[in-house]
Amino acid sequence: MKQLGIRIISIIAVIFVFSTAIESNCAYAKMINSGDSTVKTIKVAMIVYDINAPFINEIFKNLAEITKENGGNVQITTFSANESQETENEIIKTVLESSEYDLLLLALVDINSVQEVVARIKQYNIPVIFFNREPYKKDAIQSYGKAVFVGSTLEDAGIFQGEILIDEWNKNKELIDRNNDDIMEYVMLKGREESLDTDYRTKYSILTIIDAGINTQELTSQIANWDEEQAKKLMTSIFLRYGDRIEAIIANNDAMAIGAIKALQSFGYNAGDKNKTISVVGVDAIPEAIDFIKKGYMTGTVIQDARGIANAVYRIGMNLIANKKPLEETDYTFDDSGVSVRIPYRRYVPSQTQIII
Repeated sequence: MKQLGIRIISIIAVIFVFSTAIESNCAYAKMINSGDSTVKTIKVAMIVYDINAPFINEIFKNLAEITKENGGNVQITTFSANESQETENEIIKTVLESSEYDLLLLALVDINSVQEVVARIKQYNIPVIFFNREPYKKDAIQSYGKAVFVGSTLEDAGIFQGEILIDEWNKNKELIDRNNDDIMEYVMLKGREESLDTDYRTKYSILTIIDAGINTQELTSQIANWDEEQAKKLMTSIFLRYGDRIEAIIANNDAMAIGAIKALQSFGYNAGDKNKTISVVGVDAIPEAIDFIKKGYMTGTVIQDARGIANAVYRIGMNLIANKKPLEETDYTFDDSGVSVRIPYRRYVPSQTQIII
């Protein structure tokens, strides 16, 4: 087994970092500790597909802030599976067998593993909140009274992306439609296969544009697995093939949008000159994307509310630990599944001083 380094951050008056090692196959873990040591510490295991994924990192940072703001004695240890379901399964097994944790927070590597994962957690009677990557079916979560999913309304991200490009087309058509054929020729950069986020963002972004009466033509659609570097390599190849025929790039997340932009910049595009800028939209509103938008490199993004998701996970989690109803004393509601809480997406574009909801 590999050795696992743990980085511990204590959020009190002073921040300190130290390392230790425990036996595990997970590659990385870090802990947030908040609160009064005279009160029993609540221990939470946050197990994610990749702690270095930009949006997951934003959720982690927001959870750190929320635990501090609430003044409770909550310690969150985050484990990264580095995109390996086998590793994630081992982490879950190790965490459960340790009997140290009061709550599990899970962002699955493979959404098809949910049945097996819930069955294992049930044996230990520990509450669990799934978040971010949404399983296709909720049967497994519905079968366990201490399980909840926290995510967003899937189609809204794609709809907002489409609306951003519609607005851009209507305002700056002469800059976008370079060949004046009245057709938006676009490249689609997609996340993982077998992902509801990939499916819905891809489908609804284009449907929204078409429904607005704009003709579209897909030049190519490529899977870049939510990854900036993969998107950069793919976009380099795509640009060499299609060149300035590309009028828009729709990326299922900001990391891939940023990778695409960095590829375009290597060809002299998207560096601030409006006459040499290809419209690019993403999802997540991570800090680097916002910076690119402000500089004019990127057209717009959709906010997947990391703070809102972190807050819902925290409040629902504290209820589950206390053996209360999941949504007790909150403003959240379940959707038709009876186990899913939806945090709305919000639209961000540079020409506005406010976020559009």
